[in-house]
Amino acid sequence: MTRIAVCAPATPISEASAQACRQLVADEFPDQEVWFHPQCFAKQGHFAGDDLVRLTALLECANDPQWDAVWFARGGYGSNRIAEAAISQMTGPAREKTYVGFSDMGYLLAALYRAGIGQPVHGAMPISSGSETGRESVRRVLRWFSGDPSGLEPHVDGRTPTAAFNLITLTMLMDTQLMPDLSGHVLMVEEVSEYLYSIDRLFFSLTQRLPRIAGLRLGAVTAVPDNEREFGQSAEDIAQYWCARAGIPYLGRAEIGHSAINRIVPFGLARPAPAV
Repeated sequence: MTRIAVCAPATPISEASAQACRQLVADEFPDQEVWFHPQCFAKQGHFAGDDLVRLTALLECANDPQWDAVWFARGGYGSNRIAEAAISQMTGPAREKTYVGFSDMGYLLAALYRAGIGQPVHGAMPISSGSETGRESVRRVLRWFSGDPSGLEPHVDGRTPTAAFNLITLTMLMDTQLMPDLSGHVLMVEEVSEYLYSIDRLFFSLTQRLPRIAGLRLGAVTAVPDNEREFGQSAEDIAQYWCARAGIPYLGRAEIGHSAINRIVPFGLARPAPAV
């Protein structure tokens, strides 16, 4: 039995979304238990409770030895506000856990990876349980919790360390106390709801500050708004352009992103999922 605690370090989810996830686990994954911290449903403005409420819930999930994994409920801005405090207060049990999320949760995954706490993993979150396409991405994570590696991103080979981030999240992480050393890693990035000129601007900033990485892969770039003037380059054109200017090997596409293709990327060298 793998026991999974869910908390919301940024924005809240609805009870309906949580119930859809509970039902999926009950119907298809009897070897797992998923529990939603009541904080997942708290609301204070944009956030799932104020900073202290969100921090407390994360620490309760991470530091409690009864849970094998912490699954972040959803993204949305906010986890950066509590990440540094959370890392400083995580105790022994937190170091044995797996932590799964993506998008804004990249702030926490980065901080955990930098601190050597547990196994941070880019993967779908419970919020996606409400639609059929979303449920399949959630199933990949649940299968992985059961020891099935079929949901891994196809380029995760266990020989070269990997990391995966939302592009704007990674760019904001650079030069902060949360940023891990990605030297020698294959870095995968994805983005959602940004203009192409903004994608270009982010790559401009990011590629000048990265360490010597093994290469970069571009995931899905979705929901790109229409601009008054066509940019003239695709997202992949932009990635290739800035990688070439910075001397970063461009390795092609990655199956990650804010879409049904979103696959699992463990940070560092892939190791077996924490089946219990």
